Amino acid sequence: MSEEYGKRDRTTFWVAFLAGVALIVGYAIYSFWPNEPEPVDLAALGDAPKLELTIEGQAQGNVVITLRPDLAPKHVERLVTLAQEGAYDGVVFHRVIDGFMAQTGDVEFGRLDSADTSRAGMGGSSYPDLPAEFSDVPFAPGIVGMARSQSPDSANSQFFIMFEQGDFLNGQYTVVGQVTDGMDVVQKIKRGEGNNGAVTSLPDVIAQARVVE
Repeated sequence: MSEEYGKRDRTTFWVAFLAGVALIVGYAIYSFWPNEPEPVDLAALGDAPKLELTIEGQAQGNVVITLRPDLAPKHVERLVTLAQEGAYDGVVFHRVIDGFMAQTGDVEFGRLDSADTSRAGMGGSSYPDLPAEFSDVPFAPGIVGMARSQSPDSANSQFFIMFEQGDFLNGQYTVVGQVTDGMDVVQKIKRGEGNNGAVTSLPDVIAQARVVE
């Protein structure tokens, strides 16, 4: 092999090597750099209903969730119906993972006045499960999503509020609303333990849920 070809091979190697390094560094920056979602023009939603939660426990105060019937009309209707029936009153936050989300809404097994809340998170309501209404809205802090089992069409009454960004949920769960007041209260909700974030002792509770038209 001539010296000229040897130089070319070495040059090609270093160009490819540096390109690979740049790709890895770029991916790392993209992965760890906070990706802020586009702000939602909530004023454009007009008379969208709002769900106001009075939370008691370690967190104390009111949280206002602006619902998104433009994204998920069937899921919004379900939340509104259950809140108006008083079904969410006394329901605990049974699964709360620091840096991720707080989950509640099990009106079947998650009531604080129940003799046993160990099954909280396994139940729903007396209404049938809902078909998925996925959207391209990203799961950012304050976004409210509907909890479900493995089936995409299994959301019922449970919902969760995001503490932080959760892009891995995008397009996989139904976005049903966004916290527009009281995010400071949400951040104080009692965290659970272990990998699944189960709150087994003195969970925070929705004292009252009201629909504000």
